Amino acid sequence: MATIKRGGKGVRRVAASSSRAATARKAKARTSTLMDKAMAVLPFTEEQLHKIFLIVIFGTALALAWFIATLAGVPAMAQQQIAGVAADAGFEVRKVKVTGVHRMNELKVYERVLGQRDTPMPLVDLDKVRQDLLGLSWVQDARVSRQLPDTLVVDIVERTPHAVLAKPDRLVLIDRTGAELEPVSRANAKGMLIISGPGAKREVGQLDTLLDAAPALKPQITAAEWIGNRRWDLTFKTGQMLALPQGDTKSASALVAFARLDGVNRLLGGKVATFDMRAPDRIYMRIPGRSESVLDAKGGS
Repeated sequence: MATIKRGGKGVRRVAASSSRAATARKAKARTSTLMDKAMAVLPFTEEQLHKIFLIVIFGTALALAWFIATLAGVPAMAQQQIAGVAADAGFEVRKVKVTGVHRMNELKVYERVLGQRDTPMPLVDLDKVRQDLLGLSWVQDARVSRQLPDTLVVDIVERTPHAVLAKPDRLVLIDRTGAELEPVSRANAKGMLIISGPGAKREVGQLDTLLDAAPALKPQITAAEWIGNRRWDLTFKTGQMLALPQGDTKSASALVAFARLDGVNRLLGGKVATFDMRAPDRIYMRIPGRSESVLDAKGGS
């Protein structure tokens, strides 16, 4: 006798189930394709997206920790709670990246910054780190920033050597503001303008303006001495010396007049050892072994 088993799946039910499964597979395939296309359009790599999600999660955790501690009325607790969350999530200083260093000793920068190593990122005082870096003689400016999750980025703006300051016991590199950079040997100072005299480094800017008044002579000047805190004596490559009068306008006018005279009479490279232009419209010339002669600066002869 044949037995009919009830409760089995009918043909229609099986067909419907197969149709739904096929539809689901197609929908999943379309979704995966759309996700792949979206990933291709986004300007991020998978690793970068992972970091972004990590930062979002970290930020949410920090906000929650701050909210809980603030409700408790304890700001210090909030700070410590945030620091703890940051450290647990790997957001603490592990690396330091330095850029902009060309002349100075880069190790000095690392020495100032590596004190922050293992510090949770929220507790790093960027302004204090910057101020510490500004204490280095070569550093004109510094920018310090966090690069999550674990890097401090330091961008250094170096001072540029401009001249050499002659001190009683040593030579020192200085920049255009007169800031001292580091000691330098006489051999390494060769070819650079040497400045001397009490208070001379405060007058570097004024000296630059003065020398710019006579661009043809500027490359010929090897040394400048600030005399009596009021005027300059200039020394040329030939070893000859020019004494200028006091005052910015008067000294610039005298230097321009000397440049004209040199162009006509070829004063540099001659027998005159010293040119004195402190008297108005006159130039006194001293030749070793001879009496002093006078040249009218206006007439040029």
